[in-house]
Amino acid sequence: MKSKVCRQMLFRFIAVSLMSAGFVQPSGAAVISSQELIDAEARSDRIAKIETVLARKEVVEQFARFGVSPEQAQTRIRNLTDEELVQLEGSMASDVAGGDALATIGTVFLVLLILELVGVTDIFQSI
Repeated sequence: MKSKVCRQMLFRFIAVSLMSAGFVQPSGAAVISSQELIDAEARSDRIAKIETVLARKEVVEQFARFGVSPEQAQTRIRNLTDEELVQLEGSMASDVAGGDALATIGTVFLVLLILELVGVTDIFQSI
């Protein structure tokens, strides 16, 4: 009697095993090139640099004023393409906090000169 129960359990196990054998998914492993690995590491480095800047207290406060949470900003940064990341990183490196001082001085001088020529002010009277 015991052998009959064992035999039935064995047949059921074999039947379930054979039925589920068709559900095995093949793996998609492939060899990647060195350039792909370098590109992936460069992308992760760019994202890390940008996230470091975005993690600063002032930036987080400004995001809060605009209604953007830090998690949303990180998600958006990670969804950027490689070209967009390079462009963003380059603009962050070249932009000066507070703007370009020389351009600001030039703009103020130009406004004062126009006001002087129009006759609104007499700034350059003593010169």
